[in-house]
Amino acid sequence: MRDGWETRRSRVAGHRDWAIVKLGAPGFLEQLEIDTANFMGNFPESAEVHATSCPHDIPEVTEDAWVQILRRTRLGPHRRHYFQLENIDDTVFTHIRVTIHPDGGIKRVRVYGKRARANEDEITVAESVAAPEPTLSKPLTNGVDHGDKSLLVASVVGKTIPAVPLTPEGFAAFGNVVQAYNTPEAAPRGIKVTGANQGSAVKYHALAPVKQNYPVDTGAKTALSVYRASPIDATIGETFDVRLLERHPCTNQAFFPLGAGVDVSEYALERQGRAYLVITALNGSGL
Repeated sequence: MRDGWETRRSRVAGHRDWAIVKLGAPGFLEQLEIDTANFMGNFPESAEVHATSCPHDIPEVTEDAWVQILRRTRLGPHRRHYFQLENIDDTVFTHIRVTIHPDGGIKRVRVYGKRARANEDEITVAESVAAPEPTLSKPLTNGVDHGDKSLLVASVVGKTIPAVPLTPEGFAAFGNVVQAYNTPEAAPRGIKVTGANQGSAVKYHALAPVKQNYPVDTGAKTALSVYRASPIDATIGETFDVRLLERHPCTNQAFFPLGAGVDVSEYALERQGRAYLVITALNGSGL
């Protein structure tokens, strides 16, 4: 048996177990990690996380004082899950409550954020975050400035969203993750796994469907395209302004980072990217 937190098995409908963790310091939360390493057949089916603020080691608060920062989300075996949080803006928390359904084991829970109160030689979060005044700029269409024909729009600082490593569970609201796993036991439940290539490979079947619902009279069809892109001017650990998101109402999409070779042909990129970032969002209808 490995280290971590594992609860007794239960067959009672609706059963759940929970644990309260006091944070290292009161702070503003940003992201959460739930690690199920080495729990392959006995990991929780799902988990949810709440947070509260209380000066005591054991919170003496009513149930409505607990704020849900991670809605109930499925977990997978033997991996680190990374999640963005909700209902955390401008709120200082001191404790979190991790609830697992119905039971199982978790190796680690890690919460990342910024301290609300700094040491004497540091500035506070409030002092370090100063939003600039809104500025006016002209919108671009296909990279072309249309001058006086365009409406002036306000460019304001929006919400800062942390970039977290991609996992099937964290991405579930947006689609599927196509990847191989270091062991077949780490694949999400329901994925068929078989050997291939005379035992030299492992095949993970049907990781994502191919969908399209173009109107019949458009003559459109599903196809495979390739984008040749240059690395964005951003550094890991810094912020990057997102000014445009595409919407594809008739198809799903798959993203695969390519072009890892350098100086292998005249088609190789002169400057290679070292990290691959996918930004997704739901519209108002949850699609």
